[in-house]
Amino acid sequence: MAISLTLVIAAGAIGFVLLLIIYGVGVYNRLVTLSNRFENAFAQIEVQLKRRYDLIPNLVETVKGYMGHERDTLEAVIKARNQAAGCLEQASAKPGNAAAMQGLVGAEQVLTGTLGKLFALSEAYPDLKANQNMAQLTEELTSTENKVAFARQGYNDSVTTFNTYRQQFPPVMFANMLGFNEDAELLEFESEVIAEAPKVKF
Repeated sequence: MAISLTLVIAAGAIGFVLLLIIYGVGVYNRLVTLSNRFENAFAQIEVQLKRRYDLIPNLVETVKGYMGHERDTLEAVIKARNQAAGCLEQASAKPGNAAAMQGLVGAEQVLTGTLGKLFALSEAYPDLKANQNMAQLTEELTSTENKVAFARQGYNDSVTTFNTYRQQFPPVMFANMLGFNEDAELLEFESEVIAEAPKVKF
Protein backbone atom coordinates (compact mmCIF):
# COMPACT_ATOMS: atom_id res chain seq x y z
CA MET A 1 0.00 0.00 0.00
CA ALA A 2 2.83 2.37 0.94
CA ILE A 3 4.62 1.54 -2.31
CA SER A 4 1.54 2.23 -4.45
CA LEU A 5 0.99 5.55 -2.63
CA THR A 6 4.61 6.49 -3.28
CA LEU A 7 4.16 5.59 -6.96
CA VAL A 8 1.03 7.73 -7.19
CA ILE A 9 2.83 10.70 -5.61
CA ALA A 10 5.85 10.22 -7.89
CA ALA A 11 3.62 9.92 -10.97
CA GLY A 12 1.71 13.03 -9.90
CA ALA A 13 4.94 14.96 -9.40
CA ILE A 14 6.27 13.83 -12.79
CA GLY A 15 2.97 14.74 -14.41
CA PHE A 16 3.04 18.20 -12.80
CA VAL A 17 6.61 18.80 -13.98
CA LEU A 18 5.67 17.70 -17.50
CA LEU A 19 2.70 20.07 -17.48
CA LEU A 20 4.98 22.92 -16.35
CA ILE A 21 7.43 22.13 -19.13
CA ILE A 22 4.68 21.99 -21.75
CA TYR A 23 3.21 25.27 -20.48
CA GLY A 24 6.68 26.87 -20.42
CA VAL A 25 7.24 25.83 -24.04
CA GLY A 26 3.89 27.40 -24.93
CA VAL A 27 4.82 30.66 -23.18
CA TYR A 28 8.22 30.71 -24.91
CA ASN A 29 6.68 30.16 -28.34
CA ARG A 30 4.11 32.90 -27.73
CA LEU A 31 6.79 35.37 -26.58
CA VAL A 32 8.92 34.59 -29.64
CA THR A 33 5.91 35.11 -31.93
CA LEU A 34 5.00 38.45 -30.35
CA SER A 35 8.64 39.57 -30.32
CA ASN A 36 8.98 38.75 -34.02
CA ARG A 37 5.81 40.73 -34.74
CA PHE A 38 7.05 43.96 -33.20
CA GLU A 39 10.49 43.51 -34.78
CA ASN A 40 8.83 43.11 -38.17
CA ALA A 41 6.68 46.16 -37.45
CA PHE A 42 9.83 48.15 -36.68
CA ALA A 43 11.30 47.02 -40.00
CA GLN A 44 8.39 48.82 -41.70
CA ILE A 45 9.33 52.04 -39.87
CA GLU A 46 12.96 51.52 -40.90
CA VAL A 47 12.01 51.28 -44.59
CA GLN A 48 10.13 54.60 -44.45
CA LEU A 49 12.77 56.43 -42.41
CA LYS A 50 15.50 55.30 -44.83
CA ARG A 51 13.40 56.66 -47.67
CA ARG A 52 13.11 59.93 -45.78
CA TYR A 53 16.88 60.08 -45.27
CA ASP A 54 17.44 59.37 -48.98
CA LEU A 55 15.21 62.31 -49.95
CA ILE A 56 16.96 64.85 -47.74
CA PRO A 57 20.26 65.19 -49.69
CA ASN A 58 18.24 65.82 -52.87
CA LEU A 59 16.24 68.45 -51.02
CA VAL A 60 19.41 70.15 -49.78
CA GLU A 61 20.90 70.12 -53.28
CA THR A 62 17.76 71.71 -54.70
CA VAL A 63 17.66 74.37 -52.01
CA LYS A 64 21.40 75.08 -52.20
CA GLY A 65 21.08 76.76 -55.60
CA TYR A 66 18.68 79.31 -54.17
CA MET A 67 19.86 79.57 -50.56
CA GLY A 68 23.63 79.22 -50.89
CA HIS A 69 24.30 81.79 -48.16
CA GLU A 70 22.21 79.73 -45.69
CA ARG A 71 25.11 77.32 -45.44
CA ASP A 72 24.84 76.79 -41.67
CA THR A 73 21.21 75.66 -41.99
CA LEU A 74 21.99 73.31 -44.88
CA GLU A 75 24.92 71.78 -43.01
CA ALA A 76 22.77 71.38 -39.89
CA VAL A 77 20.17 69.46 -41.91
CA ILE A 78 22.77 67.08 -43.34
CA LYS A 79 24.42 66.60 -39.94
CA ALA A 80 21.05 65.87 -38.30
CA ARG A 81 20.14 63.49 -41.14
CA ASN A 82 23.39 61.54 -40.70
CA GLN A 83 22.94 61.36 -36.93
CA ALA A 84 19.37 60.11 -37.32
CA ALA A 85 20.51 57.48 -39.83
CA GLY A 86 23.11 56.26 -37.33
CA CYS A 87 20.53 56.05 -34.55
CA LEU A 88 18.16 54.16 -36.85
CA GLU A 89 20.89 51.62 -37.52
CA GLN A 90 21.36 51.09 -33.77
CA ALA A 91 17.60 50.81 -33.22
CA SER A 92 17.30 48.31 -36.08
CA ALA A 93 19.86 46.09 -34.39
CA LYS A 94 17.81 46.12 -31.16
CA PRO A 95 14.14 46.88 -31.90
CA GLY A 96 12.31 47.59 -28.67
CA ASN A 97 15.49 48.39 -26.69
CA ALA A 98 14.79 51.43 -24.51
CA ALA A 99 18.12 53.22 -25.09
CA ALA A 100 18.05 52.61 -28.85
CA MET A 101 14.45 53.82 -29.19
CA GLN A 102 15.10 56.94 -27.11
CA GLY A 103 18.20 57.71 -29.16
CA LEU A 104 16.18 57.47 -32.37
CA VAL A 105 13.44 59.70 -30.97
CA GLY A 106 15.97 62.37 -29.97
CA ALA A 107 17.74 62.27 -33.33
CA GLU A 108 14.44 62.48 -35.22
CA GLN A 109 13.35 65.49 -33.19
CA VAL A 110 16.59 67.30 -34.05
CA LEU A 111 16.21 66.40 -37.73
CA THR A 112 12.61 67.54 -37.88
CA GLY A 113 13.57 70.82 -36.18
CA THR A 114 16.32 71.54 -38.71
CA LEU A 115 14.03 70.62 -41.62
CA GLY A 116 11.37 72.93 -40.22
CA LYS A 117 13.89 75.78 -40.14
CA LEU A 118 14.93 75.03 -43.73
CA PHE A 119 11.32 75.08 -44.94
CA ALA A 120 10.64 78.30 -43.02
CA LEU A 121 13.63 79.98 -44.68
CA SER A 122 12.53 78.73 -48.11
CA GLU A 123 9.35 80.79 -47.78
CA ALA A 124 11.44 83.90 -48.48
CA TYR A 125 12.53 82.60 -51.91
CA PRO A 126 9.69 82.82 -54.48
CA ASP A 127 11.76 81.12 -57.20
CA LEU A 128 12.48 78.19 -54.89
CA LYS A 129 8.81 77.92 -53.95
CA ALA A 130 7.98 77.70 -57.64
CA ASN A 131 10.64 75.06 -58.33
CA GLN A 132 9.00 71.84 -59.51
CA ASN A 133 11.69 69.62 -58.02
CA MET A 134 11.22 71.28 -54.62
CA ALA A 135 7.46 70.78 -54.81
CA GLN A 136 7.91 67.11 -55.73
CA LEU A 137 10.43 66.46 -52.94
CA THR A 138 8.16 68.15 -50.39
CA GLU A 139 5.25 66.02 -51.54
CA GLU A 140 7.34 62.85 -51.26
CA LEU A 141 8.52 63.84 -47.78
CA THR A 142 4.92 64.46 -46.70
CA SER A 143 3.86 61.07 -48.06
CA THR A 144 6.77 59.39 -46.30
CA GLU A 145 5.91 61.11 -43.01
CA ASN A 146 2.38 59.73 -43.24
CA LYS A 147 3.72 56.23 -43.87
CA VAL A 148 6.09 56.55 -40.89
CA ALA A 149 3.16 57.53 -38.67
CA PHE A 150 1.12 54.55 -39.88
CA ALA A 151 4.03 52.12 -39.43
CA ARG A 152 4.78 53.57 -35.99
CA GLN A 153 1.20 52.91 -34.89
CA GLY A 154 1.52 49.28 -36.03
CA TYR A 155 4.81 48.92 -34.15
CA ASN A 156 3.39 50.41 -30.94
CA ASP A 157 0.35 48.12 -31.15
CA SER A 158 2.63 45.08 -31.50
CA VAL A 159 4.84 46.22 -28.62
CA THR A 160 1.81 46.76 -26.38
CA THR A 161 0.56 43.23 -27.15
CA PHE A 162 4.00 41.77 -26.34
CA ASN A 163 4.38 43.76 -23.12
CA THR A 164 0.87 42.93 -21.94
CA TYR A 165 1.40 39.20 -22.44
CA ARG A 166 4.87 39.30 -20.83
CA GLN A 167 3.51 41.08 -17.75
CA GLN A 168 0.51 38.78 -17.25
CA PHE A 169 0.38 35.98 -14.70
CA PRO A 170 1.50 33.24 -15.10
CA PRO A 171 3.62 34.07 -18.22
CA VAL A 172 5.58 36.63 -16.17
CA MET A 173 6.90 33.74 -14.04
CA PHE A 174 8.47 32.15 -17.13
CA ALA A 175 9.44 35.24 -19.16
CA ASN A 176 12.60 36.11 -17.21
CA MET A 177 13.77 32.49 -17.14
CA LEU A 178 13.26 32.29 -20.91
CA GLY A 179 15.32 35.43 -21.62
CA PHE A 180 12.44 37.88 -22.07
CA ASN A 181 13.29 39.96 -19.01
CA GLU A 182 12.44 43.44 -20.32
CA ASP A 183 9.44 45.14 -21.81
CA ALA A 184 9.89 46.46 -25.34
CA GLU A 185 9.99 50.25 -25.68
CA LEU A 186 7.25 52.10 -27.49
CA LEU A 187 8.26 54.58 -30.19
CA GLU A 188 6.72 57.85 -29.05
CA PHE A 189 7.52 61.39 -30.05
CA GLU A 190 6.92 64.22 -27.60
CA SER A 191 5.13 66.45 -30.05
CA GLU A 192 4.33 63.91 -32.76
CA VAL A 193 7.19 65.44 -34.73
CA ILE A 194 7.39 62.55 -37.15
CA ALA A 195 3.69 61.90 -37.42
CA GLU A 196 3.17 65.24 -39.14
CA ALA A 197 5.19 66.48 -42.08
CA PRO A 198 6.39 70.09 -42.12
CA LYS A 199 3.63 72.31 -43.44
CA VAL A 200 4.91 74.09 -46.54
CA LYS A 201 2.79 76.22 -48.84
CA PHE A 202 3.66 76.73 -52.47
